[in-house]
Parts: sequence; structure tokens; C-alpha cells
Amino acid sequence: MGPKEKEIAAIQARMAQPGFWDDQDKANRQMRELRSLKDVVEPFADCLKHLADAREFLGLADGDETMTRQIAADIAALKIQIDALELQAILSGPYDAHNALLGINAGAGGTESCDWANMLLRMYTRWCDIRGFKCEIIDILNGEEAGIKNVTLRIEGQKAYGYLKAEKGVHRLVRISPFDSNKRRHTSFASVEVIPEIEDDDAQMTIDPSQLRIDVYRASGPGGQGVNTTDSAVRITHLPTNIVAQSQKERSQLQNKMQAMKVLRARLYDLKRREQEDVLNKEAGDKQKIEWGSQIRSYVLQPYIMVKDHRTGIETGNAQKVLDGGIDDFIQAYLRTKPADRDRRLKT
Repeated sequence: MGPKEKEIAAIQARMAQPGFWDDQDKANRQMRELRSLKDVVEPFADCLKHLADAREFLGLADGDETMTRQIAADIAALKIQIDALELQAILSGPYDAHNALLGINAGAGGTESCDWANMLLRMYTRWCDIRGFKCEIIDILNGEEAGIKNVTLRIEGQKAYGYLKAEKGVHRLVRISPFDSNKRRHTSFASVEVIPEIEDDDAQMTIDPSQLRIDVYRASGPGGQGVNTTDSAVRITHLPTNIVAQSQKERSQLQNKMQAMKVLRARLYDLKRREQEDVLNKEAGDKQKIEWGSQIRSYVLQPYIMVKDHRTGIETGNAQKVLDGGIDDFIQAYLRTKPADRDRRLKT
């Protein structure tokens, strides 16, 4: 029995103990961990079984064309299983299995960039629908004329952060502007921030309540009838870092405070992670930073149609499919590409 099988057995033993479900949050975390482990162990065992079957049939084929064709088809299917298993192995980082907090911020350019940010919001919402992930808007600020200035999404699903971390960076749109009466071509930018949702009891991320300023205000975004009638929205500022998190999706001020604390905890974790990366980058030499002008992906709708990821070289002429949520090819290519190769492509 391997280490993962032992972990599965240990969790199942704990589940059988009385009182396991007394702490719902702890029990749910254990169940998520169990599913994550089984998602690796069970497909691996299945691959081994299919491989053994293929070998056995190959020994019995003895030149039979029908059996040989069937074995070839089985091996092709097995390769698809192994590729999927390899991707799951790649998604084995400490927070890859967590839910994700995804933020979209419109760049300079007023209405154009706000509309582009709204297009990205739709793209990620559709991607969640395709995958069966739960997606909810925590906070949103609408543009003055159209689109959105910024939005924060909570995305719940198996390895949501592991997949969506591939989307972090600057996204560039080139198109004929629908807001320009002269039909000129415009370039718009929006940045995407992706951080893992951190559990309340994560020992690595404790927050001193005395370092927080909590403000309440009237919600202005979606939230159903009555959302604007009370000061239910909550904004929390971490004074030492000036990092802000806010939530307005719930009618209850308490619920919004709890959600804002989740966002704050995640952003403080991300700050800590980036500070550690900065130290490593200084030791290894400066690397390309994510900033305006160093976009990770371009979406060109005029004068030709193409979406290209600059880190992996993956491109497609079916821009509509991408904007409708079909971004898995880009995500998987990013996850399978070595960091050094991504940096090299961005610099060229």
C-alpha cells in the first residue's frame, strides 16, 4: 500500500469514528481531501489494469487483425487516461485543490477596458458552467457607461485554483470598438488576479484583529430585491499592508464580513507568497513581471481573428469559442510547460 492509499484508509477510519460530523467544516475539508486523493489513486489503478489487459490480449492476438485493431484502440484510450492522470499529478501544489478567488480589473482606457473586463467575466463564468464549478460574484464595481471596473469571483470546484492559476496576468484585446462612431481599431487591457481560498484555521495565515479596520456601506451590485436598503456591504482593510477586501453579495452584514475575511486571508497569503518569490528571483536573476505591456494572452478580433497565449505559443482562430469559455487548451498547455520556457517566450 502506497502513501496515498494509507492516507485514504486513515481518513476513512476517521469517518467511521463517532462525532466525525460534529465539526462540519473540518469534516468537509476531510471529505475534499479524500476526493482529491481518490481522484489520483483510482485512475492510476484503472490505468494499470487496462495496461495489464492490453498486454494479455497482445499475447493472445497471434496476428489476428481484429484483435490487433481492438488492442490499438484500447492503447489509444489508455494514452488519453495517462495524459489526464499526468495533468492531475501536475496539480499537486499545496493549494491546487482549493477553491479560487478570481479578480478582474479593467486597465486604462475607460469604457473600452471596462467592456473588455466584462467580456472576461462572461468567459470565466461560462468556463465554470462547462466544468460544473460553482461561481459567485462577491464584489463588483460597474463602469460609468458600460462594463465593469472590477469584480471578484469565488469559484468552487475540484482543483479550481490549480487550473485557474494559469489565467493570472494581463489579457489584451484588439478589436473595432463598438463605442467608436468612426469604427477605429482599439487595444484594451485587463488584469486577472487568481489566489487560493485559504481555510479559516490555516496556521500559516493568522490575522491580528487589532490590525483591521472594518467599514460598512450600502451595497450597489447584484444581490436581489432589497440589497440597497441597508448598510450590509463590508470593507475590511489590513492596516499594516493596506490590503483591502470587501463583500456585498449577501444581505447579512455578518455573512459579508465572513466572506470579506476569506478574501483578505487569501490576499495576505498571496502577498506572503510573492515576497518569498521575490527573494528567490533575486537569487536566480530577475524574471519577467506581470505588468501592462507584458500580456500573457492576446485576443485579436480585427484585422484578423486569433487568440494566442504568449507563454506557451498555443493559438487558435476560433476566438468565439474561447470567449464562450473554451480556455482548457490554454490552461493545460500552461500547466504542462516548464516555468523557464514560459519566461523565455514572454521575453522574446
